[in-house]
Amino acid sequence: MARLGVLLLFALLGLAGCSSTGGGGENPNAGRYSMTHDRYPDAPADVSNVPDAVPRLEPKSRGGNKSPYQVLGKKYHIMPSAAGYRRQGTASWYGEKFHGHLTSNGEVYDMYKMSAAHKSLPLPSYVRVTNLSNKRQVIVRVNDRGPFHDNRLIDLSYAAAAKLGMLNHGTARVEVEAIDPVAWNSKNVLPDSENMTAKPAGPQMSTAKVATQKTAAVPAPVSASGRYLQVGAFSTDAAARRVQDKLIEAAAGSQVQVRSVERDGRPLYRVLIGPLTSDTIPGDLISRVQAAGHSSPILVNYP
Repeated sequence: MARLGVLLLFALLGLAGCSSTGGGGENPNAGRYSMTHDRYPDAPADVSNVPDAVPRLEPKSRGGNKSPYQVLGKKYHIMPSAAGYRRQGTASWYGEKFHGHLTSNGEVYDMYKMSAAHKSLPLPSYVRVTNLSNKRQVIVRVNDRGPFHDNRLIDLSYAAAAKLGMLNHGTARVEVEAIDPVAWNSKNVLPDSENMTAKPAGPQMSTAKVATQKTAAVPAPVSASGRYLQVGAFSTDAAARRVQDKLIEAAAGSQVQVRSVERDGRPLYRVLIGPLTSDTIPGDLISRVQAAGHSSPILVNYP
């Protein structure tokens, strides 16, 4: 977030504790926030059951990825990719003062969700954060810029900081490791995470038999294997076919298929684009799918 007014105040007073995260420019935001100092919520909620962020393929956001950018006279460069990123350093957190305000990529900051700010990772990115003092871990989605203290590595949401056990101290020594959404989904998402309603399901890895398919190009053999972009999973064939019809244009020549699998005695219909010829999904394909109303496509493997 563009919290530069707070950064200047912190720099002048030499305060420590909760973080100060800034945006991608040098325009002070005095008067932007109703609070002068960041703080805990008045009635702290139990965030122990707040789920970690679930890594998924996303195109880079339009906001927050300008490189280089400058804050408080210092220039920062955005990494072209989060792949292989792993660093140790000091984590801080930000809370109620910034709750409900825009993040650097234009989303609304929710301190009760698992998110974070970072100076140079592309937005959005997913990282695993480990508190090195107690070995607690969380997965957060990086959607903001900061913290702009020289000795700070990452700024965590209130919920993430609480789960790491670092609220009272204000900072913690952590390790931050980037997560590859494709690899993570292949290893971590279980079949029973699928949603049995007529809306996009969560990330899913499972074998499946081919029911039927409709394509915008040459039909693939029923035994086709490889990687697919899963757009959603539906409880009825009719719902899946409606989505399939709408996606043929968005897929731009890629095959759009409906595959079914039985779950708890009931069929589940998955809408897939593929098989794909590359492990890397073009950002424009994801953008077209999202523009068609499907915000969370994921990459899956079928044997």
